Amino acid sequence: MNKVILLAALVLLVVIVGGGIWFLNAMQQPLYEPGMVRAGKNLRAPLTPPPQSAPQDFWNAESDIRLHYFADGAGAHVLVVHGGPGFPFTQPVPGLQALTTGYKFYYYDQRGSGKSSRPIDKFASSNYYENTQTLDKALGIGAQIADIERIRQILGDDKIILVGHSFGGFLAALYAAEFPERVRALILVAPAEVLLMPPASGGLFEQVKPLLPDTLRPEYAAYLKRYLDYGAIFSKSEAELVSLNTEFARYYTVAANQNGFAVPASSQPTEAGGWMVHALYISMGQRHDYRAALKAVNAPALVIHGERDLQPAEASRMYADLLPHVEFHVIPNAGHFVFNDQPEAFARVVGAFLGRIK
Repeated sequence: MNKVILLAALVLLVVIVGGGIWFLNAMQQPLYEPGMVRAGKNLRAPLTPPPQSAPQDFWNAESDIRLHYFADGAGAHVLVVHGGPGFPFTQPVPGLQALTTGYKFYYYDQRGSGKSSRPIDKFASSNYYENTQTLDKALGIGAQIADIERIRQILGDDKIILVGHSFGGFLAALYAAEFPERVRALILVAPAEVLLMPPASGGLFEQVKPLLPDTLRPEYAAYLKRYLDYGAIFSKSEAELVSLNTEFARYYTVAANQNGFAVPASSQPTEAGGWMVHALYISMGQRHDYRAALKAVNAPALVIHGERDLQPAEASRMYADLLPHVEFHVIPNAGHFVFNDQPEAFARVVGAFLGRIK
């Protein structure tokens, strides 16, 4: 009898260990793969947007998802995709102001951030796998790319011009890869170093660390431990995650200032995302390679990098090397927010590029 019990215990242990290894491996794999949105996979609503009965300054993306936006200028439509992830623009960026006589720039808050809908507050379930699936469908990469396609349809454009900054550049590039026939031009400003994970440089969190004063580094290390505690992620609320995401902006600002540049007021996290930030991380997984997808982009593309960005030039260059029809510009004496640091130079480069687009 004791042998039977021991054998059963050993079998159970093997199952638990094997299941744990499978689970850890699954959490490393991406939930999003290029092409999924176009195929309508892993979406909670159709790509065709519902009727637009939303209040002014809001678009209906789904029956329960409204996207807040504001516009600046007149002319051809340009959709500006903010970065962060989860830090919307609160006012037009200076580097695009000189172009508002020929273009109408639409700035929108991605779902789960700013004044847009936040479909998840807190998870009641303890089922980790089901929660990741729910989170990904509601707020992940696929949901964000689908919203760009819905906005294009709402604006009535056969093809749209996209400007993506930082993580928004990553999203804009993936949209152009999924819907190449729907993009008139693609402008990527300091696109995030997440096409290939893990990144060669160690990523944003590592880039911030050496620029912090010695007195702040232990606090930053403790913060990252709290921020990246995915074992307890589903015990948190939207408000708690907003607070955590906002806290990172403090460290980033210190690092940027140390590097000689300020984080502009238009990008301060006054209405940061909560769950949407972690939905995007979970969508990507810890290991993926999306580089091949960019070869499908057939629109003219412009990649801009600030010479003194915390993010290495190689990150922006990776996008430029993969896009078939691309121009690459490094703007001197500029950081990550190049459109604020050197607005006139930025406007000249973007204006000249758009002027060559038919």
